[in-house]
Amino acid sequence: MSALTMIEADGISVGFDRTFGMIAELRVVRDGRTISMLHKAPWYGEQMPPDAAPHLGRLAGDFFCAPFGDASSDGAPGHGWPANSPWSSLGTVREGEATVARFSLERPVMGATLLKELRLVDRHPFVYQRHVFTGGRGDEIAVANHAMLSLPHGARLSFSPKRWWETPATGLEPDPARGRGLLAYPAVSEDARHFPLADGGTGDLTRYPVGQRHEDFAVGVEAPGRSFGWTAVARNGEADLFLSLRNAERLPMTMLWFSNGGRDYAPWNGRHVDVLGVEEGLNRSLLGHSAQQVPNALDAAGVPTALTLRAGASIETRHIIGSLPWEGDGEIAEIEAAEGGLALRTPAGPARHVPCDLAFLEL
Repeated sequence: MSALTMIEADGISVGFDRTFGMIAELRVVRDGRTISMLHKAPWYGEQMPPDAAPHLGRLAGDFFCAPFGDASSDGAPGHGWPANSPWSSLGTVREGEATVARFSLERPVMGATLLKELRLVDRHPFVYQRHVFTGGRGDEIAVANHAMLSLPHGARLSFSPKRWWETPATGLEPDPARGRGLLAYPAVSEDARHFPLADGGTGDLTRYPVGQRHEDFAVGVEAPGRSFGWTAVARNGEADLFLSLRNAERLPMTMLWFSNGGRDYAPWNGRHVDVLGVEEGLNRSLLGHSAQQVPNALDAAGVPTALTLRAGASIETRHIIGSLPWEGDGEIAEIEAAEGGLALRTPAGPARHVPCDLAFLEL
């Protein structure tokens, strides 16, 4: 029996793999074109090494992580049970112009049940995602949506304004026998175009690739006073654009995973290339420079760095991802609310309007 649930609305379809909760496929049909930007690992479906997290064998698209990163506090593999255990379908229904599919995780996350809702709206090029925790042991938990993009010819990245960008305390692959990175750890910069490199130079995080044969991770913390946060990735030579939209007061961190052949061990074996992870959420443990500051600037500013699960209570996250045809050099200056959706502004030329239900984010 197939574990793939297909969800469709006018102009958009999603293939949800219930095995480990992956949005394995996202196709948008718009302006006479079909846009598909999500990545699938080259080893998809192969036998994995015995020490590999289960999700690696079916690594594809976008998935929800809880706890994001190290999940040993829940006795779970990396990125938690939502990415490493099955989901049960609760059914798919039409609600007006929307198709809504709901799923439940088959095991608890730190004592909480977890509901996933995927909503597609006719003629909207977006997936509206909702994750609801109910109950729990009172733990703080790091969470993130984990989209992965295939960028075979590189890309231009744009972001809503950030307080700063920083790397964790240590790199993803500190052992040169296993892999390598380019960025300095820990390091910080207010300008993503000039981020410190390990060799003493600077790299541009708004251009993919940053370099060759490397694995790196950087975190951008949303600027003060922003309620609406966004990330835009325009692929070179493909004339398309990926968008990630969020409530920045609830999910204030944009985390970028630059995966370009920098891991030499199985199943990676240097073949995971041209991949960018756009991971939106909260994770205090991945803050290297700011975590060392006393007093902590984010705590002082009231910026959340985790969710708290509580018995008898519910807490949820909401996130929107999508893609559309896009001409030009790909730089996005600003994305703003507009009647019926979004206005995407470039440094030159008129704004482009895209239908979107921003009220979903509860801004």
